[in-house]
Amino acid sequence: METVLRGIAIYLALLVVIRLSGRRTIGEMAAFDFVLLLIVAETTQQALLGDDFSITNSLVLIVTLFSADAFFSYVKQWWPQAAKWMDGQATVLISLGNPDRRALSRARVDLADVLLAAREQHGLERLDQIKFAVLEASGSISIIPKRDE
Repeated sequence: METVLRGIAIYLALLVVIRLSGRRTIGEMAAFDFVLLLIVAETTQQALLGDDFSITNSLVLIVTLFSADAFFSYVKQWWPQAAKWMDGQATVLISLGNPDRRALSRARVDLADVLLAAREQHGLERLDQIKFAVLEASGSISIIPKRDE
């Protein structure tokens, strides 16, 4: 029973930490972020298993984590507010070529990241060519170019 409670506690703690760290942490992983992820994984493994490294304990933990994941996916279906909190929602970073400095700051995204996405997706070079730039819940940046009239 201790393994099940430990698994659920770690699952929830990681969910909170990942949500607080921001979408870009998962969506656009740099080398530093990957190293951090590996360290967190090792630390989490130690916290989850404790002193019991048996196959039985590992299997109980695996079933617990998959069950918790399935449970939370059902919670998100039944309660849309939970889905917004757990997964986040899209954030408009640029509207009609005008950057939303507050949204950029909260998302910890700079204009260089937006312009990079604009160049990669549509070959755009300037902000005034961007109709909308949206930070998706997944962490990726979607660019909607202005249409030539």
